[in-house]
Amino acid sequence: MTESIWVALALAPIAFLGATVYGLTGFGSSLVTIPLSTHFLPLPFALAVFSVVDLLNALRIGLADRRFAVTPELVRMVPLMLLGILAGVTVLVNLPRQMGMLALGVFVLAYSVYALTYRGGLRTLGRGWAYAAGFCGGILGGLFGAGGAPYAIYLSHRPISKEQYRATLTLAAVFSVGMRAIVFTATGLLAQEGVWIAVAAAVPAAFLGLAVGSRAFKRISRERLLQIIALVLFATGTSLVIRSSS
Repeated sequence: MTESIWVALALAPIAFLGATVYGLTGFGSSLVTIPLSTHFLPLPFALAVFSVVDLLNALRIGLADRRFAVTPELVRMVPLMLLGILAGVTVLVNLPRQMGMLALGVFVLAYSVYALTYRGGLRTLGRGWAYAAGFCGGILGGLFGAGGAPYAIYLSHRPISKEQYRATLTLAAVFSVGMRAIVFTATGLLAQEGVWIAVAAAVPAAFLGLAVGSRAFKRISRERLLQIIALVLFATGTSLVIRSSS
């Protein structure tokens, strides 16, 4: 029990950092929480804890900002997202995991470099790309727990405000992370010793991080937000490439 308490206290500042990123951009918390926590914890334990924390973060922002969410975008993305998750945990689990992670990392890196260096206005994508974004995000979420990048890339190319962007992206995460939490419950990962003690310590810290990130979100322009998202995607791609070679 004493060890579980120390683990919980160690995860609290990590949850705060991840939620701050999430409150600002609407995605990317796992970029912070999973790599940092797996330095001293088994990956299954970290994934179980932060599946609950991420779901609560998404619900907190998504429900608060739901009036800004662009419902037609969600209607297009979510069904294909669920199909993608099913594909990711069934058909594609036999693919070499390292190779798939490397391919994803290279793609996200390439896009982030493009977004950071391109000086013209972002090209608007047709709404039909929502289906591809939903399916690809579902597959990547099912395989790697990293499904946010396709949703973020697609929505950043739609003619919507920054408030609509974050609210829509967050509600997409509710479906994605919620499905993952259901899978973790079914497989017993959430029944690991100490998981719920860690969750109890991480959630208050995460909500504090959300408040900090949300305050910063209100003070920046849509253009600056897109630059920050590109930087987060760059860090995400770099992290995936490094993890694929370890």
